[in-house]
Amino acid sequence: MGNGTVVTHFILLGIPNTDGLQTILFFTFLAFYLCTLLGNGVIFSAILGDPRLHTPMYFFLCNLSVLDIGLSSVSTPKLLAILWDQSRVISLGGCMAQVFFWHFLASTECLLLTVMAYDRYVAICHPLRYLLIMNRRMCSLLASGSWIASSFHATILTSLTFTLPYCRSNVVDYFLCDIFPVVKLACADTHILETVAFTNIGLVPLTCFLLILTSYVRIIYAVLKMNSAHAWRKAASTCASHLAVVTLFFGPCALIYTQPHLSQVLGPPVQIFSNVVTPMLNPAIYALRNKEVKSALRKLKGDRTHAR
Repeated sequence: MGNGTVVTHFILLGIPNTDGLQTILFFTFLAFYLCTLLGNGVIFSAILGDPRLHTPMYFFLCNLSVLDIGLSSVSTPKLLAILWDQSRVISLGGCMAQVFFWHFLASTECLLLTVMAYDRYVAICHPLRYLLIMNRRMCSLLASGSWIASSFHATILTSLTFTLPYCRSNVVDYFLCDIFPVVKLACADTHILETVAFTNIGLVPLTCFLLILTSYVRIIYAVLKMNSAHAWRKAASTCASHLAVVTLFFGPCALIYTQPHLSQVLGPPVQIFSNVVTPMLNPAIYALRNKEVKSALRKLKGDRTHAR
């Protein structure tokens, strides 16, 4: 595009080095996406349909299921379109939406995982006061606070990104619109935005990770004081699923955003794992590790069978 032409759309190059693999990747990612929608939808329905699961822990798990569906839906449909019919064009509004919703939902999930760690800390370290502390009002405030704070976070980043003039190439060397691939195309100084974005994006996960780590240090200390094998087993069953989800979430985040100049060989697979695979694994982790969720799923299956 000429220097005097204002960009009205972008062209996503897709996943590098995948020539000849488009059909295989399309059906693989389609299967992952459908499993994500089905798995998280079933978990959400099972929790809503079982009064025994109307507790703080499962309230937050419902929020996590909604987030996983949203995160997967930000980039996967467009990625599937690129792989199926080479539909690489995305409008300026569509690109803005991808940037906003990716950072909005990812930041919300980051904050929600931190809230869930606090919930586990209260459940194990203050069991007699658990329902008093984690009452309905507190749970609603923590959940809504995560969503609202993340919306401001994403709005600031998206506004800073798209108030820049784009009048050079409109080809994004990636499979989705994200801040760092897009700002490379701006015909203005982007150092301030890159510094703000890197600091902002890095600060939120780092703060959340440290808070989660603090919660688990307190949990381990409390369990050690109990000196009971039963207490160890209960703490492990209570926290194992959450720890697995935290590892899957913060691992890719650390690789992507602590090293913005990550090689093209490693960068796309890490982001694809975070966008496509992790949202599919989260419901499986909670369903396989949690007896109460398994019971609710069996009840949901029985209700549907009876209804037929």
